[in-house]
Amino acid sequence: MKNILSIYKINIKMQVEKQNLYTKVIKLLDQARQNVVQTINNTMAMTYFEIGKMIVEEEQDGKEKAEYGKQILSELSERLVSEFGKGFSETNLKQMRYFYLTYSIRQTVSDEFENNEILETSPKTSDSIQQTMPAQFKLTWSHYLKLMRITNVNERNFYEIESIKNNWSLRELQRQYDSALYTRLALSKNKEEVLSLGQKGQIIEKSKDLIKDPYVLEFLGLPEQNFYSESELEQKLIDKLEHFLLELGNGFTFVARQKRITFEERHFKIDLVFYNRILKCFVLIDLKIGELKHQDIGQMQMYVNYFDREVKLEDENKTIGIILCQDKSESVVRYTLPENNEQIFASKYLTVLPSEKDFIKIIEN
Repeated sequence: MKNILSIYKINIKMQVEKQNLYTKVIKLLDQARQNVVQTINNTMAMTYFEIGKMIVEEEQDGKEKAEYGKQILSELSERLVSEFGKGFSETNLKQMRYFYLTYSIRQTVSDEFENNEILETSPKTSDSIQQTMPAQFKLTWSHYLKLMRITNVNERNFYEIESIKNNWSLRELQRQYDSALYTRLALSKNKEEVLSLGQKGQIIEKSKDLIKDPYVLEFLGLPEQNFYSESELEQKLIDKLEHFLLELGNGFTFVARQKRITFEERHFKIDLVFYNRILKCFVLIDLKIGELKHQDIGQMQMYVNYFDREVKLEDENKTIGIILCQDKSESVVRYTLPENNEQIFASKYLTVLPSEKDFIKIIEN
């Protein structure tokens, strides 16, 4: 019996070791694949930046810059297309030229990439490229084509930083830009804080840094009118939880829905409960159809107090409560909450992407 047990233990150990080896190899291969993709992205961006630089310098040496520049692009495109394919059309060469003009004068996009250095992990490039590159390009060429169309330098830097930090796909970058993430974050900030967005991206240090107003939930596919219930809205958010987490921002993890709390034989249910790993606190979300009422704020205050006194640990920070509503009176919010409020927030939500005109109204209000 002992021999059988011993053999069984040996077999289990061997299986565990094999699984560990498999896991390590898979991890290594995944990392290698990511490194290859990153190297390709870096090399393409660096190469296109250098091509753009060469075109600009050649144009500057020409006597008739406008006509001379057109001639250069046309002839260069014709020769490159014949040798390397249609990726070097005249339009693409103009984009490379603009890429250089846009990024050659910038400082690094964040503290992480300061001092104009090329990271040691970047692929080896020619001396001329290393001398002219202001910082390592970490996104795909398609990302930079989108970023170049953003004329506000701070806003462009913000979206570049957030794309790198959060590993946004081009589609997610487009979605965050369409939903005016930068503008929504900047609305409640002073001049210095807005400038910081363009230098460091979104930095979460206090509860207010988490809040957006409005939240844009166009990914739910709900109509703009309130032809749905709060439970239907909640279910849609759960069904699209990954998208909702992206909209909430950095550091959020999902904890529970319809979280029941009970005291004195009375039961209450909190719509959604999240935890933010950066602030180390619970974040409670209540969903309201229609206009926010002062009773809704009082209810959230009760939920927050309960979590602070009964659920959170000693080393965790105070609970944050967010009420998502279709409409609200700023006066009702201001006079219901204490002046030094840092825990409870009311934000509008939109179920369709606003037009530029609607966003302007939001900013003006």
